[in-house]
Amino acid sequence: MTTSTLSLGNRFATEFPELAISWQAQNPPQPSLLLLNEPLAHELGLDPDWLRSPAGIGLLTGTTLPASATPVAQVYAGHQFGGLQPRLGDGRALLLGEFEDGRDLHLKGSGRTPLARGGDGLAAIGPMVREYVISEAMHALGIPTTRSLAVVATGATVHRETPLPGAVLARVAASHLRVGSFQYAAGTGDKALLRRLADHAIARHHPGCAQADNPYLALFDAVISVQAELVARWMLVGFIHGVMNTDNVTISGETIDYGPCAFMDTFDPATVFSSIDSWGRYAYGNQPAITGWNLARFAETLLPLIDDDADTAIELATAALGAFAPRYQTAWRAGMRAKLGLAQGFTDDALIDELPALMAEHRTDHTSFFRALAHGDMPLGFMAWVKRWRTHSPDTAAMDAANPVYIPRNHLVEEALAAATAGDVGPARTLLDAIGDPFTERPGLQRYALPASEDFAAGYRTFCGT
Repeated sequence: MTTSTLSLGNRFATEFPELAISWQAQNPPQPSLLLLNEPLAHELGLDPDWLRSPAGIGLLTGTTLPASATPVAQVYAGHQFGGLQPRLGDGRALLLGEFEDGRDLHLKGSGRTPLARGGDGLAAIGPMVREYVISEAMHALGIPTTRSLAVVATGATVHRETPLPGAVLARVAASHLRVGSFQYAAGTGDKALLRRLADHAIARHHPGCAQADNPYLALFDAVISVQAELVARWMLVGFIHGVMNTDNVTISGETIDYGPCAFMDTFDPATVFSSIDSWGRYAYGNQPAITGWNLARFAETLLPLIDDDADTAIELATAALGAFAPRYQTAWRAGMRAKLGLAQGFTDDALIDELPALMAEHRTDHTSFFRALAHGDMPLGFMAWVKRWRTHSPDTAAMDAANPVYIPRNHLVEEALAAATAGDVGPARTLLDAIGDPFTERPGLQRYALPASEDFAAGYRTFCGT
């Protein structure tokens, strides 16, 4: 393989010049490959050995690209913690192009763009390794997500609270279309642009909508469905995104942008890890409601396409949005049935709905509780509930296929990031090995199944890395 034989499409750059700024990645002074996702490389038709070569590293840093590529910084808007920013975009990222299967190749930390808003456009090794680890854990858990292809150390110094070694993340996504993309397009007042963007989203992600009587209402309904399913899956594994702004809500239904994200150990709906979420807007228990709020913002952008009459458009969109909560509940309860080994025909919703309050009351570890339950380890305070649960003849063997042993425990993630920052990616590799097969208990990995100490958990905070 050579750069000249690799094809990267420029569909987004060509079709949406209004939403793209042509730009080049910054040349890293001493690039070196830290992590490479070989299975994903093979899936994309890329030779891992070539990716380790200077030309391959050039691709992974955006500095050596095939002639077909048109790297661009994408422009989008977004509600950030509830406040609308009409023009955000890729301040430190570039869309390099699309693979033949339609997926995007995208960089983070590749240098300042015109959308950087005063930022330096760079990224440190720690946050980029975090995204690699968490996104691959999500993939292994069966949760729709962007994927991480590689982390490349740049040899540059990034200045945050302290000087840190820099890195670039190469990631792959079904696309980088977001609710914020539609907010920006709608904000221009150009209805033709908005329609082209909606048609592009339909063709790329929800092609069945094209045959609907009202394709744009159908698009909204499709995004409601994929987001309801996605957030239900987050809740089932105790994942907290941390920055659920509208520019981080994908049209495809993939999880995107792993900044101050983390997995919850002790079950508590009020859990917040993000250092910038001081009000708990994006706390674990708020995630379904915030998703509904974000979808309402998406609906607002589509109103001119849903119907020429504003009142009719609002009425149709409002009715469609009403489906979000029941779809989320359906997806969450189905997931809980699987976690509890209950048959699909199980109808005692109260048994399921009572469990979160019990887990919060007894400060139960969210991940290990379900595995322990399957293996007959009944926590004190749960015996009355367990007695009712057992009357439904749960399939405890099936529970092991639905409940992970290993998640990216926060203290282990921090160990891996600190080591990688110091030049040792060994702990990150071991963590990736554990979480890459999360449902199979294996010897020698006991510490990867255990939560952090209470002292660590009490003061744990995560950061965006910008």
